[in-house]
Amino acid sequence: MNIIETKNLTKYYGKIKGIENLTFSVKKGEIFGFLGPNGAGKTTTIRTLLGYLHPTSGEAFIFGKNIADNENIVEIKREVGYIPGDLNIYTHMTGKEFLDYFASLRNTKMTLLDDLLKVFDVPLHRKIKGYSKGMKQKIGIIQAFMDDPEIVIMDEPTSGLDPLLQQKFYDFLKNQKKKGKTVFFSSHVLSEVDKVCDRIGIIRNGELVALEEIEALKDKMGKKVRIKIKEKPETFKGHKNIKFNHGWIEFVSTDNIDNLIKKLSKFTIIDLEIIDFSLEDIFIHYYEGQT
Repeated sequence: MNIIETKNLTKYYGKIKGIENLTFSVKKGEIFGFLGPNGAGKTTTIRTLLGYLHPTSGEAFIFGKNIADNENIVEIKREVGYIPGDLNIYTHMTGKEFLDYFASLRNTKMTLLDDLLKVFDVPLHRKIKGYSKGMKQKIGIIQAFMDDPEIVIMDEPTSGLDPLLQQKFYDFLKNQKKKGKTVFFSSHVLSEVDKVCDRIGIIRNGELVALEEIEALKDKMGKKVRIKIKEKPETFKGHKNIKFNHGWIEFVSTDNIDNLIKKLSKFTIIDLEIIDFSLEDIFIHYYEGQT
């Protein structure tokens, strides 16, 4: 079941392209990573999905409801948690007042508040103006999840969190997934997306350039192979894009391991490394040649 779906979603700011012809879906119960550098169109996509921006053309649906309908957007926002990338919160309030205010706006109960405070401990009695950047980010996460929404849409959610707290956040997301919740996770931090996401979409210059499960993308890329042989390196042939680097022969293979080993067996192997492509490698592949 698709819980978020876009069809040729496009947003222009005058003549300037924000996003163009985005078509993708997010399944119920998955953590979907939305990747791209700053300025690629991630935030424009999120703000359009949530009704803060009106699309120039195309359609988008959340819970099967068209976001172009103002009544639908009101209903959608009641069921969707949101962590904006530019988190601006009311610093004159205490943490408790801030959370109470958001609960009253959404007319919901803070059913997950106690669980969240065990993970993201914040001094609710203090004024938010005295919070550090990390504390402000934590209370932003708490307000997004506290009423146990079906979907949480996050734009760079771990900004300001220390590495230990980031790991706790990833564990929390995995637990939410086990409960059947859906997470739309926009980020340019590739390591965290690799850790928690099931599928990714990569956006470049406002257009979607990849949409697939992470492991499937890695398999398509193949494996990086480094080998040292007793024979002269120049005798090693039969693979594309071979590089010779200080005695190492380097190339990319899309063969399965069994076929690769059979091809290499004609040489006397001194050393061998077979390395999977990382999400960072894939990301660079889709952005190579871009400025």
